[in-house]
Amino acid sequence: MVLSTPEDPTPEMEKVKALKHFPPYGSINGAPAGDTCPICPTCHGTGRIPRGHEDQLVAVIPCNDVRLKPQRTKLYVFISMVLCLFVCCLVLFFLFPRSVTLTPVSVLSVMVYFSNDSVDLQVTNLVNITNNNFVPVQIVDFSVQGVVSKAVISKTKFSNMTTIHSRSQNSYTIKVDLPITSKDLIFYCQSPSIKIHILFLELQMTMNVSYLAHMEQLSVDTYEYVDCGTNSTIPHPQIILEQNSHL
Repeated sequence: MVLSTPEDPTPEMEKVKALKHFPPYGSINGAPAGDTCPICPTCHGTGRIPRGHEDQLVAVIPCNDVRLKPQRTKLYVFISMVLCLFVCCLVLFFLFPRSVTLTPVSVLSVMVYFSNDSVDLQVTNLVNITNNNFVPVQIVDFSVQGVVSKAVISKTKFSNMTTIHSRSQNSYTIKVDLPITSKDLIFYCQSPSIKIHILFLELQMTMNVSYLAHMEQLSVDTYEYVDCGTNSTIPHPQIILEQNSHL
């Protein structure tokens, strides 16, 4: 008589036995509820998440979930890029440095004062300063140097000039005192036998301005004809040469 021994359990049979210990997926008390899943990687078939382990679990989302495929993604990216480019263009447009111009307009008056050893001239000029920027411009200092016959006879510096507002123009009256001590020029200005007492005066104007965190220097050379023999209050235009430089 031959005794039959049970066959060794196959892997499939062991898997079925192991799955019997887990309740159906989605059920609380072990009762079936719709489609069942043998093993839930999150709650192990209990349908509940263990308390205190919420921050250690990862939710599994199917690849065909519509939340992984947002609508109009390219449109939103394109609109964001356009808005960023528009904002950058606006910032560059308003903050891009523009020119600050110094323009002498005319000589308003020339006052002459005679003495035994000198001829003092007080020349009053009208100048315009134009700010083409969208930010205010601070005038640091303004200096004028008078030259007659290639000799420097006067240096004047102004430091009480105000700030120029954005996109505006200010007019300033500049008075320059020119004491002439050359004997030849004194004789030329005071001699009654000479009918015309015209001097060729060169004014070298230099202005330092500050705006947008940088300094800029403006230089203008003007050439004027002034009468050193008598007072004159008739405005007349000037010959202007401008030079601009950045510091």
